[in-house]
Amino acid sequence: MKVIETVIKDVKVLIPNVLGDLRGYFLESFRKSIFDELVEETDFVQTNESFSQYGVLRGLHYQRPPCAQGKLVRVIKGEVLDVAVDIRLGSPTFGQHVSVVLNEENKKQLWIPRGFAHGFVVLSDTALFNYQCDNYYATDHDSGLLWNDKDIAIDWGIPENDIKLSEKDKVQPTLSEVKSFKHFSYPKK
Repeated sequence: MKVIETVIKDVKVLIPNVLGDLRGYFLESFRKSIFDELVEETDFVQTNESFSQYGVLRGLHYQRPPCAQGKLVRVIKGEVLDVAVDIRLGSPTFGQHVSVVLNEENKKQLWIPRGFAHGFVVLSDTALFNYQCDNYYATDHDSGLLWNDKDIAIDWGIPENDIKLSEKDKVQPTLSEVKSFKHFSYPKK
């Protein structure tokens, strides 16, 4: 497993070793001992999967403590642009984001630690997306940010007219409208 640093500390790109031949390929998508050593000590408790069509944008989502989640995400089939936005109060990169193309060919994974909003948009006809989470989903702690917040300025890589959103994601607040991010701190405690 190769770990690549991003422009925001703590968000990491992971590239697994892929063993392939005429029959196909094999890869180890996660090994706790390597992840704990190279990325962060984590215990995953929930795995989620989503299937979406071109233009579907899911996000920008996060959960408030004590139900905050770190996520290790990857694409099994198709291609997405995956985004993590720093919402850690006091962070030198607060409000900034990392964007990474994840697809079935590059087999990259993205680690999004607690204290980040997360979203992705489907760039291919369809995409099968996998999330490993280090905390359980909790409806009453679910929060989000508006996908096209001008202060965050994410280039989603497709025309705005092609983007398909849930009703919830159409009305999320902007970064400046959120009353407080005091529930996330930087550096981690």
